[in-house]
Amino acid sequence: MAEVKSSGPGADTTAQPRAVAAPKTGLQRIFAQYGVSYAFLLPYMIFFFAFLIIPVGVAIWLSFTYFNMLEPPRVIGWSNYRLLFLEDDIFVLSIRNTLFFAVITGPVSLTASFLLAWFINQIRVRTIYALAFYAPSLTSAIAMAVVWRIVFSGDRYGYMNYFLMRMGFIQEPFLWLIDQRTMLPVIMFVMLWMSMGNNFLVFLAGLQTVNTELYEAGKVDGISHPLQEMWYITLPSMKPQVLFGVINAVVLMFSAGFEISLSLAGLPSPLYAAHMILSHLYDYAFIRFEMGYAAAIAVILFIITFGVGQGALRLLSTKDE
Repeated sequence: MAEVKSSGPGADTTAQPRAVAAPKTGLQRIFAQYGVSYAFLLPYMIFFFAFLIIPVGVAIWLSFTYFNMLEPPRVIGWSNYRLLFLEDDIFVLSIRNTLFFAVITGPVSLTASFLLAWFINQIRVRTIYALAFYAPSLTSAIAMAVVWRIVFSGDRYGYMNYFLMRMGFIQEPFLWLIDQRTMLPVIMFVMLWMSMGNNFLVFLAGLQTVNTELYEAGKVDGISHPLQEMWYITLPSMKPQVLFGVINAVVLMFSAGFEISLSLAGLPSPLYAAHMILSHLYDYAFIRFEMGYAAAIAVILFIITFGVGQGALRLLSTKDE
């Protein structure tokens, strides 16, 4: 039989009232609800701040200082930026070369990568061709530059000069890597050859994920030509891969051209014909050791790359992405 507690005069008066828990604050409620999720994000956030936010912040601060690595940084305000844009003609030339390099090689590399992936996706034995096109991306830029130096060597034993002289197009060897008219185009050609592998592999993987039922539905709607299929079905279905390829190309074209330029044309290149922003940064950071000035160049390069990347994101992404 259940015990009935008495509430009359004879009841136990020593029992203490149950303590009421204090209401949780907003921060406590967030940690109680999402604490485990934040714990999983913590390693990424530590690396994100340690290797991205803090270095960028330090570079921005150093860009307002004079720092030669022997003396403590001395704040000099906007002097580095004023010197860059008003008195450093080589920096202005490097911006022009970098933008020309990126505007030509970026779209051409993306278009060629997609078309190659599209053609190879049509054939059966695609693995061998995929490996052949991706192999240059596995090799370092300096090693590939050594190979291309033989091709564009300025004597008659260079493969390009030998071929053109045998065909009768030129009578004397041409200095491909010294003449300012051909130096930058040669670097752009080598960069295109090396940069297509990564995007080619992404596009080839994306092509194999397109739903084949869309092509059958397209035929019902009157789409018959392969180019129509590519424009109306394939490209819209591969928007995430195209977006990744564009961002990858933007970052690569503003940063990777330096290694090829350094290996083929040297630093500085003759008449600064192949001088890039990264070449200017390397010159002031690791040859002249003017770290404050080099930090200002790095900040300008970061702003250009970030701005172009954000523009590409706004152009290609939708509201749901």
